[in-house]
This record gives sequence, structure tokens and C-alpha cells, in this order.
Amino acid sequence: MSKFMTAAEAANLIKDGDTVGLMGGGGGLMEATHVFEAVQARYLSTQQPRNLTVMHALGIGDKKTKGMNCFAHEGLVKKVIGGHWVWSPAMQQLALSNKIEAYILPGGVSSQLMREIGAGRPGLISHIGLGTVCDPRFGGGRMNDAAHEDLAEVITIAGREWLRYKPFPIHVAIVRASAADEDGNISFEHEAANLDAQSLALAARNSGGTVIVQVKERLPKGSLKAREVRIPSAWVDAIVVDPDQQTSYAIPFDPAFSGELTGAARAASEAEDHAREVAATQEAFSERQAVARRAAVELFNTGKARPVINYGVGVPDAVAKLIAARNEQHRIYQTIEHGTYGGTLMDGVLFGYARNATAMLDAATQFDFYGGGGLDVACLGFGELDEEGSVNVSRLGGVTVGPGGFIDIAQNAKKVVFCGTLAAKGVKLATGDGQMRVLQQGAVQKLVKRVDQITFSGPQGLVRGQEVLYLTERGSFRLTPAGVELFEIAPGIDLQRDILDQMAFTPRVAADLKVMDATHFLAA
Repeated sequence: MSKFMTAAEAANLIKDGDTVGLMGGGGGLMEATHVFEAVQARYLSTQQPRNLTVMHALGIGDKKTKGMNCFAHEGLVKKVIGGHWVWSPAMQQLALSNKIEAYILPGGVSSQLMREIGAGRPGLISHIGLGTVCDPRFGGGRMNDAAHEDLAEVITIAGREWLRYKPFPIHVAIVRASAADEDGNISFEHEAANLDAQSLALAARNSGGTVIVQVKERLPKGSLKAREVRIPSAWVDAIVVDPDQQTSYAIPFDPAFSGELTGAARAASEAEDHAREVAATQEAFSERQAVARRAAVELFNTGKARPVINYGVGVPDAVAKLIAARNEQHRIYQTIEHGTYGGTLMDGVLFGYARNATAMLDAATQFDFYGGGGLDVACLGFGELDEEGSVNVSRLGGVTVGPGGFIDIAQNAKKVVFCGTLAAKGVKLATGDGQMRVLQQGAVQKLVKRVDQITFSGPQGLVRGQEVLYLTERGSFRLTPAGVELFEIAPGIDLQRDILDQMAFTPRVAADLKVMDATHFLAA
């Protein structure tokens, strides 16, 4: 029998109480939009399926109607285990009002756990998450009062602590790919990433569940080379063809995003990318560019000729653009957790996309590389920082944000460079002439006595021997065994008024407190 069917028929395969694994990234990256919308349409018209448990590793949606927003209906979903929640404000609101059980897992842990479930192993045993909100001693991944389970337990092997993330059956996997042949073999050829499609399909297949794949093209039998097949027919139950499937919500198709350009076409595309990055760095100069310049120094201060780098969202976007504009990509190995190497990184709603990437791996494999110690420098943002050097990005203002790949990355990089502003809400700054001046202080302190949640543990960072820096527009801090220490101050900043008075704890101040290079603060 043919595995091809309509989206509505595929949605009918989901039963009440099923655990459904989803994949995708913000902006529509590898998102099975057509199938998601069919599940929503079925629920709105029939009130079925009900009480689903939904799991996803990364953020999915557009902050409006797509992605996880399709599942954000009371009654449709009972429990969500989400890596990143910001792309669905509706789902965040359900969590905030305790209408669902809300949990988070590190993005890499989610992808790897799917692989372990598919392999029939006893869950994922990992050091990732120790000392953070995912550790049962610090919250167990629970994000609201409705959540009552611990998703992991602490175990000891050969005298060392580990977390065992508990396995559970995946009844339905909804994944996306580029094409399927008549037999049901699946190719990712035109996708902008691989993400965790293979891990999710494996988990559902070997849980005795259903694997639904959305593709753009239906190909004749024998059209795909064996090495082009990323999910074999034997794993696939249902295939939905969406001829309108796009690279992103806004981009119909661009071979630069799927890494298909070679030769002269690739060289021309890369030249266009470089011109755009140069233009981006010439926009109105602000504190973002100043912090990015300071952070860029740290990328090349590792003792390695060509370090492996990961960039996060926020100010790290500006760091990536700066390196690209300077044509210094050849001095680093650039990676992102979605599985991509090299290329020109996109930001904002397209975070996770890269134009003209040099390699694309499955997300679980990329996180294996990070977890095993392959990452030299992580350049990440921060929401809150406390006196122990711990960072929170997963719950801000009581709202579930989720870590995405943050925990996997921050915990495993040999050097972590957190970048952001010292305060928020109402801050007015003036810079561009070689100095940084605070015209109006912020209403929200980001350097707090204790973070609301631990997404990066300062004490654990010390145990692991990581080099940890916290760079802001006013001063630079580092993690020491005696606590957080201020070791640099921006030119034009008053130490007491602009830094110490704007913090909820008193940091150590280095005896040889230095002034940052004034060129970081020049608009030219």
C-alpha cells in the first residue's frame, strides 16, 4: 500500500494521549508546517486528539500562528517538553497559567535522548545539565506548578556523578525532509539543516509508533542514490507532500541555504554574503558593536591556531557578523548546534540558518562533538548573572524561555564568553567617540544576587576548569574561585555609579583594574 496521504489523513493517525516528537527551528527551519496545521484543524473541528505530550528540541514557530502555536490549545496538549519556547507566546501563556505541564530539556539532550530511545538503551547518561535547572536537585526541568516529574535522576558511575535522562515511548514523530521516492525513502537534499529528523524517526519507529514525514517532492522509484537517503523506507509510515513547502516562512527556496552551490556560483554567493556583513557592521554604532569588538578578541586568545567556535543569539550575532565582515572566518571553525559548519550565519528569526555552509551534520552528532570536548569557545548571551557566576536564560520574568542548545554548549566549551548589557529597560547610552557614557540607568538589574534559574552553573564551571568571561558595555568580569571579579572597565564609565551601584551583589575588583581599549568604542 502507498504511504502517501493527505495532511488531514496523517493528522488522523494521532491518538488521544500520544507522545508526539516534533522538529524544527525558528523561521520555519525544517518545520512540517502543513502537517502541524492539519493537526490543529482537526482539533478545532473535532476536539481530537486530546491530552498530547509534545517534545521538541529547539524553538519552533513565528511568535504568531505557526510552529508550536498550532499545538497551543488547552485540551490538545497536556504536557510539553520543550527545548526553546519563545517562538510560541501562546504556549508560554499556557505554561504560565498552569494549563499544561511545562518542562525543559537541553536541546542536545533532547536529540540524543531520541537516539537512545530508538536504540532501546536505558535513557541518556550524560554530564550535561549537572548543577542546572535540569538537575533534579535544582528543579528537574520543571517550569511550572503543574509539572511534577523529574525528567532525570542523578546516578554515580566509578565515583563520578551523571544524569540519567529517562526514556519514554514516542508514539508519533512528525518530521520534514525534501523528497520521498515511491518506496518511501527520504532525502534531505534541499533542506537548510538536518536537525534531529533521523533521531526522531528512529525513536518512533522502535517505540512501535508512527513516523510521519512531510516532503516537497514525490519522486519515481529508484530516483534517490543510496547515500542520499537519510531515513529509509522501513522507518516511514506516512508521507505528506506539500508542493508549497519553503526553505523558511519567507524564503521559497535558496540553494545557498541547502549548501548546494559549488564553483563560480558559490564564489559569487559568498561575495554577496560578505558585502551584506560589511554593510551590517556599518549600521548605527551602538553598545552591541562595542561588546562584539571586545568579545572578538577572546575568540583568538585560546592558544589554538584555529579554534572551534559556537555563537548564540543576541549580542553574539554581532560578533559573528564582525568576524565575517573582517574576512576572518578562515581563522576559526564556525559551528552552530543545528549541525552546520562554516558559511554566513543568519540571525533573528533565521537563527539556525547558514548560507554556503561547508558541512551539515545531524544535530545529535553535533552535540556529541560538543559534549565530548570538541568546542573551544562559546560566545553566548545572558539574561541574569549572579555572584556565583551562574547564568539564567531559561526563565525570565516568570516566563518559560527554555535553553535551546545553551546548556549543552556553555557547559562543554573550554572557554565561555557571555556577552550582553549590564542592565535593561530604559537604559540610555552614548558611545562612538572612544568612550561609553550612561545617560540613564536601567530599571532592571541583570547582575543579581541569585538567578531565578541556573542555566549555566558557575560552581560547576570551576570544577570543570572552564575559563568563563562576562563581557558588558561597561565592564568585563571573569569567574574565579573567590567569585565574580571585575577586571576591566570601559573608558568613560564611573566604577561606582555605573557598575557597582547597578548590581545586586558586590564583585571582587581586580587590583590591576584595566581600562578597555578605546578603539572598541569608536564608530569609525
